[in-house]
Amino acid sequence: MFDSLYSITYPPIPITQIGPLSFSLHGVFAALGFYFGAAHAIKLAERDKKDTLLFEQGLTWAIFGAIIGARFFTIPAHIGDPGYGIDDIFSVAGSYSIMGGMSGGIIAAYLKIKIIGKGDFKQYSDYASTGLILGTVIGRIGDLAIVEHLGRATNFVLGYEIKPGYDVAPQHNALECSEPLVTCGTFHHVAMYDLFLALIVFYIFKYLRNNFIFGKGSWIGLWAIWYGTQRAILDTLRFGMGDSTIGIFTWNQIGGSILAIIGLGVFLRNKNLK
Repeated sequence: MFDSLYSITYPPIPITQIGPLSFSLHGVFAALGFYFGAAHAIKLAERDKKDTLLFEQGLTWAIFGAIIGARFFTIPAHIGDPGYGIDDIFSVAGSYSIMGGMSGGIIAAYLKIKIIGKGDFKQYSDYASTGLILGTVIGRIGDLAIVEHLGRATNFVLGYEIKPGYDVAPQHNALECSEPLVTCGTFHHVAMYDLFLALIVFYIFKYLRNNFIFGKGSWIGLWAIWYGTQRAILDTLRFGMGDSTIGIFTWNQIGGSILAIIGLGVFLRNKNLK
């Protein structure tokens, strides 16, 4: 445990049980992130006088694809776990992944827009790229509210200090403590790092789109390069903190690296196309 002279600390807003349902700001802000990200993307399409009806239908499909992707993306990380079976795979109570949600949403939108609707998926995906970044910013607010995705102990000034009596997200129950301790420790606030970096990249993307012309499909490739790389780097701070691992990497590091590689291929293939 590291002692930190300066750190960030605030009481978490814990998951609340309302009847049979668990109410969490994590889910609330994930939904808000999707809504505002989609609204931003549709606004860009309207500005270019594109068929927003097909785009909206694709985004509706993306909602369901995101839910499925978020759930099933975590499965490979649990294969081989003792007692892990078919019931765990189809259980709604299992873990979920933001990258899996993004991937599932993109695949579902592709099916609706390109395969069924015969629309220009590359163009729509470029509109969605900045929407995905905005959605990340808003969605991470929920993680901050319940204090989820903490990393290893640190004395970094932006680390989050758990005070005695704080009820952080369930995945960090082992880090909680009670009085007479003065502090339970300070840990990397990885979700906050992800939010800040995404906010910066959102404005970088806006600047680039106003000053550079790339072929259709390039911007979604750039998004994949950015977010895949960012997650792979940030997850080095979370290794050993309860996240699913495969060897010396977290599952999100592997997924992020694959996403970045695919994004690089998509960008290089499309950047000079008209």
